[in-house]
Amino acid sequence: MEIVSSPDRMRALTREFRAQGERIGFVPTMGALHEGHLSLINRARRVATRVVVSIFVNPAQFGPQEDYKSYPRNPERDAERARLAGAHVLYSPTFRDVYPPGYRTYVAVERFGTTLEGASRPGHFRGVATVVAKLLGRVAPHVVFLGQKDAQQAVLLKKMIEDLEMDVEIEICPTVREEDGLAMSSRNVYLDADERRAAPVVYRALRRAETAVTREGERQAERVLDLLREVLALEQSVSLDYAAVVDARTLEPLPRLRGEVLVAIAVCIGSTRLIDNVILKVEE
Repeated sequence: MEIVSSPDRMRALTREFRAQGERIGFVPTMGALHEGHLSLINRARRVATRVVVSIFVNPAQFGPQEDYKSYPRNPERDAERARLAGAHVLYSPTFRDVYPPGYRTYVAVERFGTTLEGASRPGHFRGVATVVAKLLGRVAPHVVFLGQKDAQQAVLLKKMIEDLEMDVEIEICPTVREEDGLAMSSRNVYLDADERRAAPVVYRALRRAETAVTREGERQAERVLDLLREVLALEQSVSLDYAAVVDARTLEPLPRLRGEVLVAIAVCIGSTRLIDNVILKVEE
């Protein structure tokens, strides 16, 4: 595996791969690699002949009171995990590589970036869209692999790629979970023992919502949300930021469930913010 920090070197490798007829798979990350990231790399290896993993903790997607400075960083461990998973290139640009002096250009996917996570974290998706657009420009992959846990991010990036006519496919891979259902996240390391014990209630709440829809025939979004909140209330340390039932493709609210439905949730447990979701296919 080659470790690359220079954008020019990354572009040269991309041109070389494409000239040789290689199919490039790309996994963008902020590091602190866990089994969820590794599952994306493994999937990329099955679909592509060259796999590029990027690590860049992007300050543009953090709010002023968020955890940019404390976000977990372990570049040596990440490099070894990426290598063992089968990545061919680890691209790790510096802040000045991505945002050189005088940088002024940002990408905003209107409406998709201002609901749910976007409402709770103003400017977050502007930062996400900008850095992913820049990474796609350097890596020039054929396919980019994203996790379902960040469902809104995936919808937004699909829209960005469509609207900007970027020549790249997106593949969304299933959320990888701990044995107790907690979605794997780099931020899970923030949880202390009591918080970690409480955290799986998030997935239990989503499963309760799923059961109501798929087995009990519930179609009213507000009733689904009430059931979800009832489960969350069983853990006093869990504070609900938002819960929503929306169209999985447009993120529009669905008072009555139909089609492909995203049930999304964000909570705070202590100082740690966690997100999760399920997608349901609903027949009226």
